[in-house]
This record gives sequence, structure tokens and C-alpha cells, in this order.
Amino acid sequence: MVSEIPPEDVKAKLEDEDVQIVDIRSESEYERGHIPGAINVPMAKLATEIDEYDWGDDVVVACPIGQSSIQAARLIGSFEDVDSDAVASMEGGYREWEYDLESGSVADTED
Repeated sequence: MVSEIPPEDVKAKLEDEDVQIVDIRSESEYERGHIPGAINVPMAKLATEIDEYDWGDDVVVACPIGQSSIQAARLIGSFEDVDSDAVASMEGGYREWEYDLESGSVADTED
């Protein structure tokens, strides 16, 4: 069972803890606006790229309405290097996120 976490708790985690936000929307949706610090791993690529990431001790998955993020969180939690209890889905997805968003691609700044 994947736990769901409300957006206000995700916001608090961003301010107080070391949390890894995984945005599973398309690259174009991500670039238009995402939770600050989120990494973009589109759902279509997640299964094939899951072993390319260093998953943190606290992972929250975000999607448009909070449904596909449950499936993605389950998939990440099943990966051998991840504690399944450390992965949650953001309840309500971006539809319920009422806070500031970053825009642009993280890939533009990394190398």
C-alpha cells in the first residue's frame, strides 16, 4: 500500500527535510512549472530508467491529479535499492498544489 501525503505536508517537507520530489508528468508539462527541486522522470520512462537514479530516503511522487503517482510510487518502492515505506504519492497531484512552482528544465543547469 502506497501512502498518500497532502500537498501542504509536501511543502513542509521541502522546507524542513531532505525530500526527493519525482515529477512523472511529460517534459513539456514539467518545464511549464514544477515543485521546486523536483526531478522529472516521465511515467513512460520510469520503468526503464528506474535504476539510473539515486533514490533518497524520503521520496514523494507527483502527477497531475494524484492517481498515476500512486502507481509510480509503487514501482519505485519495489526497486531493490529503495525502502518501500520511504515512497509516497502526493495526494491530489498538481491540481491540489497551491504553492510556487519553478519553471524551465533542470537539465539546462546540470552537467
